[in-house]
Amino acid sequence: MTRIFISLGSNIERERHIRAGLDALHAEFGELQVSRVFESAAVGFNGRPFYNLVVGAETDLPLTTLCQRLRAMEFAHGREPDAKKFAPRTLDLDLLLYGSLVCEGPVELPRAEILTNAFVLWPLAELAPELRHPRDGRTLGELWHAYDKASQQLCPIPFQWEASELQPH
Repeated sequence: MTRIFISLGSNIERERHIRAGLDALHAEFGELQVSRVFESAAVGFNGRPFYNLVVGAETDLPLTTLCQRLRAMEFAHGREPDAKKFAPRTLDLDLLLYGSLVCEGPVELPRAEILTNAFVLWPLAELAPELRHPRDGRTLGELWHAYDKASQQLCPIPFQWEASELQPH
């Protein structure tokens, strides 16, 4: 089994699509490790604020199959096949880490956004603070501690999913 981390984001009917994404991931992988939900401004375009979080799971799926399944989940929840990179999203699922694999295809791993976007790094560091970034070598906790927190505004929010209330600390 391989430990994976996936970021979820939505800025269209955010609560509905984040819950639907969590439900789809739970159906695919079973038990999920779930970060708190964060609200953040759109990055790279002018748009409504996003809800973002990160989930951890275990899988025995090959990387290519995993990427295909995540993409199918996005499409099943209203994502347009030809959607632009910087645009509103019903559901965005990005594979951040697939074990300690470093590769450029079929996706870039580890995903570059881990080091550049607070809405990815903070929830990821919350779930696995002692995990070492496969390229950088520092732990996710160290990376978050060193991150310029004034560069992106991010706010943990209360969020209910299943029987779990994901509360800001």
